[in-house]
Amino acid sequence: MAETVDELTIDYSEDGIRVVKELDKEILSKGAWATVIYRYQEWDRRKQEYGPDRYTIRRYQKRNGEYQQRSKFNISSRDQAAAIITALQRWVEE
Repeated sequence: MAETVDELTIDYSEDGIRVVKELDKEILSKGAWATVIYRYQEWDRRKQEYGPDRYTIRRYQKRNGEYQQRSKFNISSRDQAAAIITALQRWVEE
């Protein structure tokens, strides 16, 4: 596991195939509890290619010098991501 927030990743390989490919990440908060939002793609074994961009927000807790994932929220589509952005933008501007 990662010792610093910058080392956190959702890249994942299985049987020599990069199943989850992290494209980007934004660290939203640091400290004993860290929040990170990732943009990623998943490998489609049937099509032998990566699927569309996906997004996930992960919360990590630092214990014994290492970050451990405690929760996650997967954003299911571009449309859902856009709806979240719209709602947050409206609330921030109020």
